[in-house]
Amino acid sequence: MSFETILTEAPSPGVTLIRLNRPQALNALNSQLLDELGQALEIAEADDAVRCVVLTGSERAFAAGADIKEMSEKTYAEMFRIDFFAQAAQRIERFRKPIIAAVAGYALGGGCELAMLCDFIVAAETAKFGQPEITLGVAPGIGGTQRLTRLVGKSKAMDMILTGRMMDAAEAERAGLVSRVVPADKLLDDVLATAAKIAGFAPIAVMMNKELVDAAYETTLSAGVAMERRLFHSLFAFDDQKEGMSAFVDKRPAKFTGR
Repeated sequence: MSFETILTEAPSPGVTLIRLNRPQALNALNSQLLDELGQALEIAEADDAVRCVVLTGSERAFAAGADIKEMSEKTYAEMFRIDFFAQAAQRIERFRKPIIAAVAGYALGGGCELAMLCDFIVAAETAKFGQPEITLGVAPGIGGTQRLTRLVGKSKAMDMILTGRMMDAAEAERAGLVSRVVPADKLLDDVLATAAKIAGFAPIAVMMNKELVDAAYETTLSAGVAMERRLFHSLFAFDDQKEGMSAFVDKRPAKFTGR
């Protein structure tokens, strides 16, 4: 399938790279881009050969925000009726395979929220994160107030959201927003190597581990540990568990099949 606002490719076995492609608008998120991103994720999820997705933008901007021109004249009734942003955000939230954000340049407003919807963020030294919606007289609308607070804490989230200031890559790493920072010219190579490593593991185990980490934000500790134990037990029903442990004992690389 061909798209107009995103580019997709398969740089290595098991890995799909999705690149936001609205350079004239610094990859601002409009309805078409979000719809096409959702379609690309549907394709990736249905394809058993795809085991990890990398989402990136350009060197200048991951995504500089939502498309203000598209939203500026909408009424409350229109926004409420179509539940603006909900479908796109929920599609990413429901995506069962790992998705890594590779962020260079600006990740502001909806761009920061899109990055936070991914499982983790690797940032270039040039990355800048922010939720500047307050400067437009609105609030974040794709989970910014909720995810940013969970990731960096109340004080820093309040600081960023109420002032609209940007956080550079070094501060984002210290605050826990990003997993690591790499040189800008190494960003994509680093993230694609990480994605390839994940793609080489047992795919069902990968999906279950992702589900368990996500559950840590939604459940109590006792409920989360109980869920972890049950999924840990369940993995012994799969051939990949036997292969992984046999390979460890035999001191050889494991060959996972997804069964």
